Parts: sequence; structure tokens; C-alpha cells
Amino acid sequence: MRFTFEGNAIDAFAGESVAAALLAAGYSTLRESPTGHASRGAFCWMGLCQECTVVVNGVRRPACRTECADGLVVRKGTIA
Repeated sequence: MRFTFEGNAIDAFAGESVAAALLAAGYSTLRESPTGHASRGAFCWMGLCQECTVVVNGVRRPACRTECADGLVVRKGTIA
């Protein structure tokens, strides 16, 4: 299956999390911290820490708990 991250096509396996697919594709930065703009990515892999928050089809979600699907549009996340 295939989805996009920041406009780039990402290939993924059925059942794989968005975070895992992005890491396999070479993306480790999924958002920036709100004040220092430091890189953030998957940390706990359980959806508790919010470090891997991304925007999926316009909705903020943890990338580690979001299953890949054809046609998803994923952007870097924000935490306000």
C-alpha cells in the first residue's frame, strides 16, 4: 500500500503503523517541538508520549497507533 508524508510517496505493509513505515523509509523526524523547534519522533511506540503526533487526513494522531492505509495524507504534526 502507499500513502504520502509531506507530499512524498511512502510504501507500507498492511497492518504496519505509520511510524514504522516512516522509520523504514528513512524519516525519523515526525514533528518539531513547539518552542525550541527540536526534532521529535517515535519514542514510546504505545501512543502515550505524543512525540510522534502527525496530522493524518487533517486529524492529529499518534503515528505509532495509526495503521497505514492506501491514500492516507500524512503531514508533520504539531502539539499546541
